Amino acid sequence: MSSVIRSAGMRGFRDVVEQLGGDAEALAARFRVPLDALDGDDVLVSDIAMARLLEGAARTLPCPDLGLRISEYQDIGILGPLAVAVQNSPTVGAALECASQFLFLHSPVLRFTIVADPEGRAGDVGLCYGSSDGTPPRQATDAILAFSHRMIHFLLDGPYGLHSVHLSHLPKAPASRYTEFFGAEVRFGQPTSLLRVPRSLLDRPLAGVDDTLREIALDYLHTHFPEPGRVVAPQVRTAIDRMLGTSPPRIGSAARLLGMHARTLQRRLAAEGLTFESLLDDARRDAALRLLTRTDLPLQQVAGLVGLSEQSALTRCVRRWYGTTPSGVRAGGAGGAEALQGPT
Repeated sequence: MSSVIRSAGMRGFRDVVEQLGGDAEALAARFRVPLDALDGDDVLVSDIAMARLLEGAARTLPCPDLGLRISEYQDIGILGPLAVAVQNSPTVGAALECASQFLFLHSPVLRFTIVADPEGRAGDVGLCYGSSDGTPPRQATDAILAFSHRMIHFLLDGPYGLHSVHLSHLPKAPASRYTEFFGAEVRFGQPTSLLRVPRSLLDRPLAGVDDTLREIALDYLHTHFPEPGRVVAPQVRTAIDRMLGTSPPRIGSAARLLGMHARTLQRRLAAEGLTFESLLDDARRDAALRLLTRTDLPLQQVAGLVGLSEQSALTRCVRRWYGTTPSGVRAGGAGGAEALQGPT
């Protein structure tokens, strides 16, 4: 079953494709990836659609090292608020543990684990990034592991003792391209994709750490995202925002986008004290206020864009939300928006 990933993982895709003379938007449309995912970090994209886009683009351009090239446009900032906590961790091991704990914010299926060295050396470990749904396709695997390598390099501001790289696939690009990128031996066709590093790397301290910033970031993450099993409301709200005006905003559609069954989604929202209907109502309220105060669209069109079939339904909702009519909200203009939002 498909899950989702933040579009931050596609940062650099447009640049690479256009440098090679390709059409990034045509490729995205072909593989059913939202066009706004090409230029924004927080669009939820099906992980299957994203993987197919990368593989299809690599074949079409052709560019067999597409995943490596895309990673060169990405930095730790693609992790969003998690990046602050990771950068200000006391050691590499603490940074990786923090990333592992909250990586679900980037994608529910991405996993990071520290495993025994596949070569059997007691002083080494493997840093393994991957998907709980199985081994990602070639380009996605390259992009994930290449980003991991660049992130650790960034945290330590230089080489970190990488012994070798294991990749689960066979190369389409020359093996020398991988060796040049990672600066270490690369072995293909391995059981697991990982970075082989000294165990002592985990104890290496990070420079310029701000403990206060780290505590603020962790407090924010724990407060807003207490545990993976319950962190669905922000993803559901994003899914609803995408559906409004384009498709009927139904819980079944949101559940499919998030890679779960509708009943599972209902249970998880209930555990957070929320319902799909309450999130949908909030999304409609915010969208209606924005469209009424910032556009001159006809009220019937506004109703359609917030997922309501009739203008009369919009009128009833706006009265409930704001105690006035849609025309009354519009008459107040953008200057009255803050006052309307305040008590809701």
